[in-house]
Amino acid sequence: MSGVVVVGVDASPSARKAAEVALDLAESLGASLHVVTAFEMESAETFGVGSDKVRISNADSSEMVAKSLGASRPGVEITHFAARGKPADSLIKEAIRLDARVIVVGNRRMRGIGRLLGSVANSVAHNAPCDVYIANTYED
Repeated sequence: MSGVVVVGVDASPSARKAAEVALDLAESLGASLHVVTAFEMESAETFGVGSDKVRISNADSSEMVAKSLGASRPGVEITHFAARGKPADSLIKEAIRLDARVIVVGNRRMRGIGRLLGSVANSVAHNAPCDVYIANTYED
């Protein structure tokens, strides 16, 4: 089999765990992995002194995760994309654009009050053009 597995990430440990699950899934399906970060407003911080400064942006999460995953599993093709917009909408748009086989999201906000207010996983599950895999990202 082949195709594309899309995963949504941010800078959180639970998103990293979802990305690792997505990498395993992509490898088992013989698919490529597309790592997506979504942000409504770009924020960035600059660290360092003098000419030794590094700028880190919330838009960089997908690239950092993709590079890290690629180093651990060089046999899987991994791409990344940063999208301005709501996370669920951005994941769905990328899945449509790439004709993805599956979208992987974490379940980090699907408990307690977050369940009542909705979550990225809930929105993706109800609106995705493909299968959705909700990775258990809790550290119970």
